[in-house]
Amino acid sequence: MASAEIEQPQGGALQTAKDLFSGAVGGIAQVLIGQPFDIVKVRLQTSNQYSGAVEAAASIYKNEGALAFYKGTLTPLIGIGACVSVQFGAFHAARRWLEARNAGRGKASDLNYGQYFAAGAFAGVANAPLSGPIEHIRIRLQSQPHGAGRLYDGPLDCIRKVSAQSGGALRGLYRGEVVTVWREAFAYGAWFTAFEYLMNADAARNGIDRKQIPSYKIALYGGLAGEVLWLASYPFDVVKSKMQTDAFGAQQKYPTMRACFSATWRADGVRGFWKGIGPTLLRAMPVSAGTFAVVEMTMRAIN
Repeated sequence: MASAEIEQPQGGALQTAKDLFSGAVGGIAQVLIGQPFDIVKVRLQTSNQYSGAVEAAASIYKNEGALAFYKGTLTPLIGIGACVSVQFGAFHAARRWLEARNAGRGKASDLNYGQYFAAGAFAGVANAPLSGPIEHIRIRLQSQPHGAGRLYDGPLDCIRKVSAQSGGALRGLYRGEVVTVWREAFAYGAWFTAFEYLMNADAARNGIDRKQIPSYKIALYGGLAGEVLWLASYPFDVVKSKMQTDAFGAQQKYPTMRACFSATWRADGVRGFWKGIGPTLLRAMPVSAGTFAVVEMTMRAIN
């Protein structure tokens, strides 16, 4: 998470630039830590050939090699840095706007937790135009067959083929965008709110300023916030993954978000919306903790 524990100036282009830069650095760390977990999650969400995360990971390693855990990394490495940058920039911009609004009404400028959720949801929605196509390409690269059955030679080839098969670049790349917006709003509303709650509770419990909370606690609270993020948004993520690995033309099974929700419910019931949640939660703790820690160190270095 961005350095929410630091008292930041009200507005200003320089502060916004710092928020964006620290988010970008945190995003790169997030991809490098989380990519192996993510490919296992995607395989479990979009296939029935594995009984669980351990079998999926073992099969990937045996049949595709260790480097397969970083399939499709180039796209998110470039893109997720931009996404996390937007998340933090948008969250802090919304937070400052809400603080000024509170003060203008003669109230304390501090946000309540409903406002933190709104600022986080705004950050998620602002991020969706970037995260939708980036994750779509990553998921197709992660889920494609290995060896002779390989469908795409890399991110650019995937973009070209998806665009051609869908009748246009925007239509193809933005498949599943509606459910992506819903996922991002719930995910980042919950993420930022959980982190703020844990930080504020620690400061109040120990009678200290938020700046005095040590880095290891910031990482711990960031990791816990990551668990909350996925518990709040996972069913949307399952539907998004299914839509973004769906076939084209007459073979397409999920033309809309509603159709995908209905088909998942008919096939597997409630369980169908939580496939792959185990490795996702396992991934969430180190990824989110690492993001918080890296962003915090970056913010301290540039402030």
